[in-house]
Order: sequence, then C-alpha cells, then structure tokens
Amino acid sequence: MPILTVEHLRKSYGEGADRHIVIDDVSFALERGECYGLLGPNGAGKTTTLRLCLGLTAPDSGQITLVGHSVPRDARRARLKIGVVPQMDSLDPDFTVEENLLVYGRYFGMQPSQIHARLDWLLEFSNLANKRHARLGELSGGMKRRLTLARALVNDPDLIFMDEPTTGLDPQARHMIWERLKALLAAGKTILLTTHFMDEAERLCNRLAVIDHGRMIAEGGPRDLIAQHIEPQVIEVYGDQAATWAEQARAMAERVEISGDTVFCYTQHAEPLLQSLSHASGLRYLHRPANLEDLFLKLTGREMRD
Repeated sequence: MPILTVEHLRKSYGEGADRHIVIDDVSFALERGECYGLLGPNGAGKTTTLRLCLGLTAPDSGQITLVGHSVPRDARRARLKIGVVPQMDSLDPDFTVEENLLVYGRYFGMQPSQIHARLDWLLEFSNLANKRHARLGELSGGMKRRLTLARALVNDPDLIFMDEPTTGLDPQARHMIWERLKALLAAGKTILLTTHFMDEAERLCNRLAVIDHGRMIAEGGPRDLIAQHIEPQVIEVYGDQAATWAEQARAMAERVEISGDTVFCYTQHAEPLLQSLSHASGLRYLHRPANLEDLFLKLTGREMRD
C-alpha cells in the first residue's frame, strides 16, 4: 500500500475573473522506501502540493491519503509520522542545538526520555555532535540546514517532506546532505522532495514528476524520462559566431535551440556536428549525454519565471 496517495487534486484562489488555478488535477502515489521528486519552475505549484498533502491547506477537490489517514480530515494524526524540512529554516535562535531538538520533539507528544534516547543519533547523523550546546548564531548556514534535517527526524518519521532542502548551500554542504538522505533511504525511509537542482533529483530520486502551471506534465524514472523526451547526445556551442553556425547545424541535428550566446544541439548522431565544429574558428563546444536539466527545459521552457 502506498505511503501517500494523491488523487485528482485541485486548488485555486480567488473567484470569477480573478480566479487563479494553482493545482489542476494532480495525481501521484509514493511507495515506501522511495525518493519521489517534484520538479517545476517557480510558481508551478510544488510547495502548494506539499501543503495540501500535509493538511495545511484544504483542497477544492480530490483525495489525499497520508500514512493511512485521510487528509485534511485526519491530518493531525497523520503528521505524527511525518517529518518536514521547509524551504526556510524556522529554528529558534534563543535555543541551543540540543534544545531545538528537545522542544520540537514535544510537539509530537514525545516524553523527554524518548527524545533524549534519540539525541546522540540525531547529532551524529547531522554531524553536529560538537555543536550540541551551541546557539544558532554560532552555526553556519550549512549547519543550520543540517539541524533542520535532524529536527525533522526527531519523531522517527516514516515519510519526510523536503522542500528545496539544499538551496543556498555550498557544494560541500550539499554533498553532505545528499549522503545523509541516501542513508535515510537505505534505512527504509520515504522522501518527497522538491528541488531546483537537477543533479540533486537525478542522484536521489527513484521517480519524479514535472509540474508546470499546476498540472503534471511528465512522470517516471529520471533516466526513463530523459530517454523518452530528449535525444541522447547534446552539443553546447559558445562564441560570437555560434548563432551563425547554428543555421548549418539545423540540417545535422534533430533539434537546435539558442539561449543567449549558447547554441544547444540535440541529436542521435553527433559526428557530423563535431566534424563541422572542427573546421569552425572562434567557437568552443561541449559534447555530453542528455541530462535531467535538458528534460526540464524542454518541458517547461527556458524563459525566466517570477
């Protein structure tokens, strides 16, 4: 039985001409032990979907079943077995690292002895054992993010909601978080992840969904989706004459896109393009396999979203 089931979910705000549809007939299910990713541009509906699943926002229609409970009707009971890592850290600056964990555990009705029994593991897991008695002002951004992750695990949840957990972190901190998330998955935990980092989704997610304008436009395993929607080879070409060269590239590639001073050539067979580039002066290029970012940009477009 899936740990989370979402069926025909809809949510809008406003009325009449001012009505804005945020979630439009979204359905998906999470199997236990998997990492499921929600990808989409800003404003696509990812965070709203998480809030609906947690019972923090009521849907207009649709059904949500979370760890065996109907949401939003039984959301409070369901959340006892859920951990949440929000976009923005909401740690208490007046408390130490240890106190933040102790106080948060009480929200779940845990006894102090139960929380203390998990403290050492939580601090080791988040690599914060040497910061046990430090206040928030003494922590780096990466340390605060790891503390937020540890806090989400206080109640030993079955399912962890993570809303852009590594945004704003340096590469070292991101890799540490990734390793911790892989350890949780290996231990049988389930993760629902939203992220703007395509490499993060490709590394962690067993399956993912792409959401745009409130609708699910693709769902599947990362490599399966790439193979389904994108030509296998990509050549990126840079330089002042790249746009001019792109005109001849169109006859050799299945698809050519121009973004700024970069030309993207998507193809089944790269040899003709590479041969053409070997005779072109003033151009630099990168030949690589297609990735999740190519998929994301094809499905949602390259234009900026506010």
